[in-house]
Amino acid sequence: MNILGLEGVIGADSNALQRQFGEPRLDVREGDVRKLQFSGEACVLDIYLYPLRQGAQPTATYVDARRASDGLDVDRASCVAALKR
Repeated sequence: MNILGLEGVIGADSNALQRQFGEPRLDVREGDVRKLQFSGEACVLDIYLYPLRQGAQPTATYVDARRASDGLDVDRASCVAALKR
């Protein structure tokens, strides 16, 4: 995901993401995959972390964003900017 505005998110581990966004609203683990969800007034941000090789620490590889009010998709980079500390 080479999208302008996601440079500090894609490739980050869970610790780096929590430094940027604070405590996640949800932290879901399924096998070696992890989803962190951060939310605010503007939007809800889901960040999916996968290990890029066997035994590696999961890092963010995909981001999804939607409006908190009605669930409609929003620009991912704008949501990241709105939720950063």
